Amino acid sequence: MGIQWDDARVFLAIARAGTLSGAAAQLGTGLATVSRRIERLERALGVPLFSRHQTGYRLTDDGQALIGRAEALEHAGNAFGVEADRQASVTGQVRLATAENLANPLIIPALPTLLDRHPGLEIEVTTDVHTVNLHRRDADLAIRMVKPDGGNVTVRRLGTLGFGLYGSADYMRARRADADPAGFKTDRFIGWAETQSHLPAAQWIERMLRGRACALTTTSLSSQLSATVAGLGLAVLPHFLARPLGLVCPADELGFDQPIWLVMHSDLAHSRRVRVVADYLSDLFISHRARLQGRQDQD
Repeated sequence: MGIQWDDARVFLAIARAGTLSGAAAQLGTGLATVSRRIERLERALGVPLFSRHQTGYRLTDDGQALIGRAEALEHAGNAFGVEADRQASVTGQVRLATAENLANPLIIPALPTLLDRHPGLEIEVTTDVHTVNLHRRDADLAIRMVKPDGGNVTVRRLGTLGFGLYGSADYMRARRADADPAGFKTDRFIGWAETQSHLPAAQWIERMLRGRACALTTTSLSSQLSATVAGLGLAVLPHFLARPLGLVCPADELGFDQPIWLVMHSDLAHSRRVRVVADYLSDLFISHRARLQGRQDQD
């Protein structure tokens, strides 16, 4: 029995949602259809793709091994759809909410190609993500590091943002000879102001300091990068931003790398202009996955 592309789409939807009902909502189809298609795919492949639990569906080892290939099929299908859409007019505004540290170095430099492809498209980028609510339609799309708990939204994982502890080359050379390489007890730290104390990076630094104060606190990642380059101390930074600046990483496994999610309001999933932007951004982030995670400096 041949494998049908629609069944691969169902496989990805269940893997992302973790439940049949969640997958059905993403695909806009019935629960029975989702169940029938995943069973048909498992029969065609001859292996179980999920283990069934009361709390939902979990990927088996065989299922996990097929995620990358299924995503490749999805991206090929998206590329085909985008190419077909080029024959039709894609016009109007799409509002994107994302973090500044993703917008400035990655998203905005990639937008000329998209806008050249669709001259009638208008894109609004909002980086003040704390005030954006997709349920109120403040934005059409969002790329963020926190997965929504619920609501009428479609969610797609784009990759992982990797973090490390970084300092300037000058700072690292000037460190005290008795500096503890594991505990960093004598190092200066660049941290976050109290309003950002909920961030994983801020909480990691607080645990490391054990009551000591940071030498400098800021309210933005760009300020942290500048302070680290200036040699003011060590800071927790995304690999893909720190490495091009020549910063040195004495600790690259901090234990809180963050998933990157593309979120859109489900009612807009069939909007041509929103879908074109969503697919373009998905391909962009997936092509930079290794760089964002910190597995390599360049794609």
